[in-house]
Amino acid sequence: MAYEAGLIGEHVSILEVRRLIDRVARSAARAVLIYGETGTGKGLIARLVHQQSPRRSQEFIDVNCAAIPDQLLESELFGHEKGAFTGAISRKSGLIEAANGGSIFLDEIRDMNLVIQAKLLTVLDTQRLRRVGAINPVEVDVRFIAATNRILLSEVNAGRFREDLYYRLQVVAINVPPLRERGEDIFVLTDHFLRRLSSRYGRVIRGLDIDAADVFRRYRWPGNVRELENLLERIFILEDENTIMVKHLPARILRDIKEGEKTEQPPEIREAIAKGNVDYYEATTAFQIKLIRHMLAATNGSLTEAATRLGLSRHALRHQMLKLDIT
Repeated sequence: MAYEAGLIGEHVSILEVRRLIDRVARSAARAVLIYGETGTGKGLIARLVHQQSPRRSQEFIDVNCAAIPDQLLESELFGHEKGAFTGAISRKSGLIEAANGGSIFLDEIRDMNLVIQAKLLTVLDTQRLRRVGAINPVEVDVRFIAATNRILLSEVNAGRFREDLYYRLQVVAINVPPLRERGEDIFVLTDHFLRRLSSRYGRVIRGLDIDAADVFRRYRWPGNVRELENLLERIFILEDENTIMVKHLPARILRDIKEGEKTEQPPEIREAIAKGNVDYYEATTAFQIKLIRHMLAATNGSLTEAATRLGLSRHALRHQMLKLDIT
């Protein structure tokens, strides 16, 4: 994500993320878990944790676990000895060793298979790793920063993620809010990206007209900050005016708003989200009922998606629905 100046925004939820980054970076924590939807800036936060830590002068290695096939991921992370498998013609150090003294970012860790999860847990607990085919372990000093766009507890309950590794990573967790829950930050980010893009493309777009600003405020931004940045760059490339108008926006955005209005948030829920005050377990019973009913309507009855938006596991949501007599 391309906002190198840091984590842009003034919403209370982003201020809390900044506070956590600062505390975690300066701590001795060897594992950090980042939750957030696609496009919210999990990679940026991982980099900030590294850059603000005493490890900043050492390597920061970025690994997308979802992009590497299982049969290759183990060797990529842990390395291998000569002859460990067909094609292993020489010893190779893995990415964890390469990050020794620094940090390794494991993006989409939920896609890591259970066997590799077990080996990762061993490294976290002992600070030693064993290359594929090796007899003796190698000592390492690495901070592991993991990220996922799903609630890992749901993956644990489904048997797809190790419970012991989950609790090892969960010691320090940073939750990144989606853009739709960050209130006026949408305009803070828009101004930031317009300045960057003006420099890149050699022309100025001053901002949004009133109608376009209203659309930006009402749109759900499923692709979050990344979607916003990409949309603004598209406008720089395709449009000539120096003010962004509704006619410059893709039709799908207007369709999404119309569909979303069918499940409009009740005023008290919308206000709580805008202030960053939505905490399910601290809400009153009446407010919990409204939250659950709204999220179920907004997700077309998907328990998994509704639970994710509420910050609950699917099992916990079902339990709450039974407790509150919600069908």
